[in-house]
Amino acid sequence: MTKPDLYPLKFEPILKNKIWGGTKLKTVLAKPTDSLDCGESWEISGVHGDISVVANGALKGKSLVELIEKYKGSLVGEKVYKKFNTDFPLLIKFIDANQDLSIQVHPDDEMAKERHNSFGKTEMWYVVDAEKGASLIAGFNKPTTKKEYLEYFNNGKLTDLLNQEQVANDNVFFLPAGRVHTIGRGLLIAEIQQTSDITYRIYDFDRKDANGNTRELHVEEAIDAIDYEFYGEYKTAYNRTAQEVELESCEYFTTSRLLINKEVSRDYSNHDSFIILMCLKGEGQINYGGGVIDYKLGDSILIPNQLNSINIKPLLASVFLEVYVPR
Repeated sequence: MTKPDLYPLKFEPILKNKIWGGTKLKTVLAKPTDSLDCGESWEISGVHGDISVVANGALKGKSLVELIEKYKGSLVGEKVYKKFNTDFPLLIKFIDANQDLSIQVHPDDEMAKERHNSFGKTEMWYVVDAEKGASLIAGFNKPTTKKEYLEYFNNGKLTDLLNQEQVANDNVFFLPAGRVHTIGRGLLIAEIQQTSDITYRIYDFDRKDANGNTRELHVEEAIDAIDYEFYGEYKTAYNRTAQEVELESCEYFTTSRLLINKEVSRDYSNHDSFIILMCLKGEGQINYGGGVIDYKLGDSILIPNQLNSINIKPLLASVFLEVYVPR
């Protein structure tokens, strides 16, 4: 059997210090930082200015863009390459919220293209670890309108209008562009999103940075970006005991959770997309036909489209998020 040109790829994490960050990216996920306020680890990124670089194997040191330029559909999938060219369509992160993040919203594709020449930002969260009493905000807690929203906002009572959710480990939230949201303190989250870093910050709890400055707000920009619809349920329901369960699927990504306690084969021949595996628990090995790589908690691994199948052999019971771009 001919050894494939490509192999499962790991990338150097791009670490971001944030006013609300903490230490769990190091203490829980073993990211290489000594910062006391590291808020984000960009695991796989095609965001301009923050392009991921390969950390393992023969392609170590090559950027994600260089790989797409060379391998095209063999890396990302023929349909993905045709649509996005060298722009990688997803941004994969871990987020450690030691304090509440700002209340914010993201524009959809149309608005982001018009205003920023960017993709929009639909995303999802998987709660890796939640401290007791942790919560987050997703959407509104009752039917509302733009007019009512502005009344609450101008009266300093915006949080009274927002839906606050108590959060536990393994909770899942889907956040389409336009949904007002924030991650609360005490949450370690895996985030899957469109490739975009466009955020409209609505309210930041009057915080000041180390220099005594407040962060910029985008109140006016947010007004037309917000989805004012009320949705009765914001938390994703799924079968937590299933060995494989689809958590979310939208036009941008499909994400499943895999519970693996014995060797399993994964057939990707029908996807025409790269696959991303985020390891949320355990450790073990991935056999890809041309060799074996190790995985552990906190790893995010890109399986090239060229690899139609892999075997996952857990040494410790493992949990993965499995992500791809749907047809």
